[in-house]
Amino acid sequence: MLPSEGQDIWIEVSFQGTGTLLGEEISDIGTYRQTIRPGGVLYGEGHVLMMSSDGDVVDWSGGGVGRPTGPGFSASYGVSGAATTTSQKFGRLAQVADVIEYEVEQDGSYRWTMWEWTGAQGGG
Repeated sequence: MLPSEGQDIWIEVSFQGTGTLLGEEISDIGTYRQTIRPGGVLYGEGHVLMMSSDGDVVDWSGGGVGRPTGPGFSASYGVSGAATTTSQKFGRLAQVADVIEYEVEQDGSYRWTMWEWTGAQGGG
C-alpha cells in the first residue's frame, strides 16, 4: 500500500519476467502504482527496465487504464509510454511512442504486446 492521495487509495506492484523485444530475448523488471477509479476502471503509472542477454538496456515509463477481467489479479490494460536507451539494437524505441496491451492472469503472471506509434509519415 502507498499513502492515499485525497480519496484515491494507491497500491504498488512489482514484477519481473522474460520475453522478446525487437527479436531479442530480454528480462524485464518493473514497478507500477495503481488505483481504482469510479466504475471499476483501473488506472496506473509505471516504470520498467528491460535488458538483453548482451547487456543492452531500455528504460521505459508510461501509464494506462484497464478493467478487471476475473478473480484475483486478472485484468486487461491499454498502456502508452516512451523509452530511453543508448542501445543501437533498441534505439528506434527512443524515437516513437509505445502502445501496449498488457494482460494479467489470476495468479499474477502477465504478458504484453508492444506496438510502435510513429505518427504521421512524410507530412503533407
